[in-house]
Amino acid sequence: MAHYIAVIHKERASAYGVSFPDVPGVIASASSLDDAITQAAEALAFAAEDWDSLTGEAFPAPRTLDDLRNDPEFQALAGDAVIAAIPLQVSVGEAA
Repeated sequence: MAHYIAVIHKERASAYGVSFPDVPGVIASASSLDDAITQAAEALAFAAEDWDSLTGEAFPAPRTLDDLRNDPEFQALAGDAVIAAIPLQVSVGEAA
């Protein structure tokens, strides 16, 4: 099962916001960290199901955490964030 690295931010008086550096535009938010991780997994699976038909491109492959740590954009994004590995709960090949 593939895992995608998620970046989770939380400002005072706001929800937890989750984004995926390797999957632009896929985001989630929730009022608790546990719910944010659950919502992120659901958003990732939902995006994978129709990605190729909507974008005309294959679903992006996940980079390793080591690869991401070498990316200056990721370093800036992750500076004060929680980093989580979110499993892709649907196989891109089985998307209907």
